[in-house]
Amino acid sequence: MVKHIVLFKLKDEVPAEEKLAVMKAFKTAIEALPAKIDVIRKIEVGLNINPAEAWHIALYSEFDTLDDVKYYATHPDHVAAGKLLAAVKENRACVDYEM
Repeated sequence: MVKHIVLFKLKDEVPAEEKLAVMKAFKTAIEALPAKIDVIRKIEVGLNINPAEAWHIALYSEFDTLDDVKYYATHPDHVAAGKLLAAVKENRACVDYEM
């Protein structure tokens, strides 16, 4: 099993209301993906509630193989969900590891 963890930091200059709207739209889009991409074993998106922390969004997902992660990453529905963050994203960090 491969666990795929991604953190997103949004730009400081983006107004808080806009950040929250984008974060909620991203969460909804990502959490709808298992119905469209059958290689996803589990997926969840957490929106950071601690304003003292630098990262705004945490994405946690599970796949059978790293090839499945790559398939998911390039799937058109996943790409479309990622575009929701494009204008407001400052940074991204990712870790993929096997269990």
